[in-house]
Amino acid sequence: MDNIELIASKPASQALDEETLNRVTQTFKALSDVTRIRILYLLAQKECSVNEIAEELLLQQSTVSHQLRLLKNLRLVKFRRAGTTLFYSHDDEHVVDLLNQAVHHVSHD
Repeated sequence: MDNIELIASKPASQALDEETLNRVTQTFKALSDVTRIRILYLLAQKECSVNEIAEELLLQQSTVSHQLRLLKNLRLVKFRRAGTTLFYSHDDEHVVDLLNQAVHHVSHD
């Protein structure tokens, strides 16, 4: 079942609950920032440390850390620890799907 069928299968009178509405809103707010999109796009391609993200995207380490904290709290990214280094990646394929759908949407005529 694709996403359109999933939404279309719900009765029109069945509204989203407040918690779901708030979480979806927070996710779209997070995706409305250029820096966070750049970070997510990079993490959709490979796992990176904060230093690697900062170097590849020409950002300050503190900026990257701040954005990753927000993305992690929204479960858009996750991390694994290797010694003292944290390596970040997208949380699951839904995150990549959201990003790909948005890119596809703005790219087609």
